Amino acid sequence: MSDEAHIVKSYEEELQNLNDSLIKMGSLTESQLADSMEAIIKVDKESADKIIANDAKINELRAKIDNQIMTVLVKRAPMAIDLRITISTLKISHDLERIGDLAKSVAKKIKPLPHDLPKELIGSLRRLGDLVQKQLRNVLDAYLNKSKESAITIWKNDEQVDDLTNTAMNEVADFLGKSKKNLELATHLLFVTKNIERAGDHITNIAESLYYLIEGEYLEGARPKGKDIEKN
Repeated sequence: MSDEAHIVKSYEEELQNLNDSLIKMGSLTESQLADSMEAIIKVDKESADKIIANDAKINELRAKIDNQIMTVLVKRAPMAIDLRITISTLKISHDLERIGDLAKSVAKKIKPLPHDLPKELIGSLRRLGDLVQKQLRNVLDAYLNKSKESAITIWKNDEQVDDLTNTAMNEVADFLGKSKKNLELATHLLFVTKNIERAGDHITNIAESLYYLIEGEYLEGARPKGKDIEKN
């Protein structure tokens, strides 16, 4: 093998390793989000510590990806599509790390909660969590398939997350309205709701980064917003 061919092969391996690391990070983040949502719905206090501890694995992968990107940038000075790959991977890994952080934050709010929360409130959190988990699965699949159509669909679906967030927050407000004793619990639940919504925002960021990776340009226009948000 010539020196030039060896360099090309080594470069391709570095990009493949970077891709593999991002896929692994996505899988871990997906599991972390799913575990935190299941724990909050079931008020599973025993699972909270495990979820919190597992966040370190996502952070370690983020650090590994940063190092891999630095190696590619310094050694290879990538251009065109390869430069888009490194930029997009950097952005996507950041958003995955933030989703993991938000899942950990949700887990931290589990222990103070009672097991007899109103069914309507739990139901609204479940619907919101299910949608955000679906969005994450879809954006990771879109990354694997390099589907710009899926990226656009996920981007547009962010308004559905906004609408379900508003519904959940209204349920929390109703819960608070029933008794002033519920103030502390309602505060925890508001944080949970907002953290899930913010995870959805980071998923939308990933969709935007994926579109840029594929097309070399950014999605145009403002993000679609839910009905109540548009009024404010």
